[in-house]
Amino acid sequence: MKVVMLAAGIGARLGFTTKEPPAKVLLRFGGKSLLQYHIDIFRRHGIDELVLGVGHHHQDIEREIAALGAQDFVRTVFNENYDEGNIVTLWTLRDELCCGKPVLLMDADVLYDEELLERLLNSRHQNCLLLDRSFEPGDEPVKICVRDGEIIEFRKWQSAEFDFSGESVGFFKLSAEVAKKIIIQTELYLRQGHRQEPYEETIRDVLLTSPRGTFAFEDITGVPWIEIDFAADIECANTDVLPRILMAESKRHAPILSKRDMVRGERQGI
Repeated sequence: MKVVMLAAGIGARLGFTTKEPPAKVLLRFGGKSLLQYHIDIFRRHGIDELVLGVGHHHQDIEREIAALGAQDFVRTVFNENYDEGNIVTLWTLRDELCCGKPVLLMDADVLYDEELLERLLNSRHQNCLLLDRSFEPGDEPVKICVRDGEIIEFRKWQSAEFDFSGESVGFFKLSAEVAKKIIIQTELYLRQGHRQEPYEETIRDVLLTSPRGTFAFEDITGVPWIEIDFAADIECANTDVLPRILMAESKRHAPILSKRDMVRGERQGI
């Protein structure tokens, strides 16, 4: 499966005052760029290819790809109008999404535990969103609202009656048919001049006009992740989210002891 990733944004809200902000996918946590985290996780889980929609500081992204030795795994598609809305980057990636096969569409500016990708890949649903019930209320998070087990709204603001809601991680598994419908909707937005609309609006339109059961979600509440939009997010990523990710990794890779080993350890005072 291929991952198509939006990585063209300027990151103006990061609050860099002395210099222009770097491409967000090049922000470093624990000595590794977000891009390296993505690549490492994708390779461990059998992803065939990563296609990055780039713009801001795209030359730096190309250099990072080369430094990581990932030229055979990562391709870039340049959006010359990257200073406009991310819906324009989605349109720039139209051929990658309309490839006739299922794809993953992902935001690049997310630091996350790889269990998120596992949940998405292993979901029995062809079209799947990831939902986190633990989120701070407000206008910033893109929310998934659920009623009777079905997604009934997908937006930053909530306007319908629902049983519960959660924040969207910004990772989507899409069937070939639905991916094509999203690109058709994207073209309609651009023809109407809506170049500053968030790209999620195109997904919302397809979701709300599709037959019941077309879209579903996986509840990933409790799995560590963070979207990097503001300076405070960088701080939180370093002090809270990354340590939780590393702890989860260490537990996954810890040796499994047999009952005999545990008894022996207890006798030796280990």
